[in-house]
Amino acid sequence: MELLRVENLCKTYGKGENQVKALDNVSFSVKQGEFIAIIGPSGSGKSTLLHILGGVDKPTSGKVIMDGCDVYAQNDEKLAIFRRRQVGFIYQFYNLIPVLDVTENITLPVLMDGQKVNQERLTELMTTLRLTGREKHLPNQLSGGQQQRVSIGRALMNAPAVVLADEPTGNLDSRNSQEIVELLKMSNQKYHQTLIIITHDENIALQAGRILAIEDGKIVRDEEVNR
Repeated sequence: MELLRVENLCKTYGKGENQVKALDNVSFSVKQGEFIAIIGPSGSGKSTLLHILGGVDKPTSGKVIMDGCDVYAQNDEKLAIFRRRQVGFIYQFYNLIPVLDVTENITLPVLMDGQKVNQERLTELMTTLRLTGREKHLPNQLSGGQQQRVSIGRALMNAPAVVLADEPTGNLDSRNSQEIVELLKMSNQKYHQTLIIITHDENIALQAGRILAIEDGKIVRDEEVNR
């Protein structure tokens, strides 16, 4: 079943001679439960695309249809609700709140949405992410790999329609990188979580089910991964 559709997406920055076309007429669709890796050189438009998919950066033209809803046809209030409920973000540098402990960081999106924390889901995530016993630790009391596990928990806590990960292993060593990829694959398989990940690491990209390659704001390759 189709979860996400992108139609003729364009994004330009600046004007006149200084105008830069970050995305140039990008179109593709994503099925529910897919694991997609987006690859391409720096400046190719990968992060811009991810931010537009997540409702963070508005396109210059084109559409993003998520679960049948035209994302950018909504007003700002509904767009904020969309970001909180439909999208989970995982960043390279974790973006945890330093004064909040592990539990508070993971449950923050739920609380910001005015919802009650699902304690059963929280406990399951803590166990799956091997964070049990560190519930009250602050981010500076955790290793890089543990901090990234917290950010994965935060992204999954609301059971969003899609998880968007921007170079989630870029700040980790090879052992922790593979551990994080395995956790993302687990969330894709166990929770049927739709996952779109930006990566420069070819080995990580090959663990996805599908690869989109972007160059100069255009999709130049869209292929299934044979395993």
